[in-house]
Amino acid sequence: MPFLLQGALVTVQISVLSMICAISLGLLVALGRLSNLRVLRAVLAAYVEIWRNVPLIVQLLVIYFSLPQLGISLPGFWAGVLGLSLNVGAYLSEVFRAAILSVEGGQKDAGLSIGMSRVMIYRRVILPQALRIAVPTIGGYFIALLKDSALVSYIAVNELLRHGTIVISNTFKSMEIYLMVAMVYFIISFISARIVAHVERSLTPAYLRVAQAQA
Repeated sequence: MPFLLQGALVTVQISVLSMICAISLGLLVALGRLSNLRVLRAVLAAYVEIWRNVPLIVQLLVIYFSLPQLGISLPGFWAGVLGLSLNVGAYLSEVFRAAILSVEGGQKDAGLSIGMSRVMIYRRVILPQALRIAVPTIGGYFIALLKDSALVSYIAVNELLRHGTIVISNTFKSMEIYLMVAMVYFIISFISARIVAHVERSLTPAYLRVAQAQA
């Protein structure tokens, strides 16, 4: 178990780093796709479609094995972070775009009428509301990312699953070890789900929490 927990620490590290990058990338892509620049919208739409329709394992293998042929060589850990970030960022861009579009459009007009710039309107009015709307979905993607991070074992990253296979190769106790790996994944995902729920509650205004409790 101590050896498996060392791999679990790498799993958490790569998942958290990838999620931070994916959220930043997804938000930027969403804003770009809502801009008035047709070329930018087309480029970003192509990125989203490609990364959502190519299997994640293929993306990781291309980044790790093909980029060195172009002179870009990344360690397995950072290749995994890049691949996971690009993949999840494509999905989150659609989450953010839908959340932004769901905010009442009249608020933008009201902000412009009182002299606020478009940047200020997005920063102070639209994005805070869109973030609250998107939090549950972002949390779901983070839990999925924790499990999908097992794929980085194919590019020589010593995360939880790879540590499990190493133990199995030494002990030949596949059933016991895979059950232990599954248990560790469950514990990490369960804790993450509770953290996401807490963040969602903290971002929900008090009057909405009261209304939900009464419902």
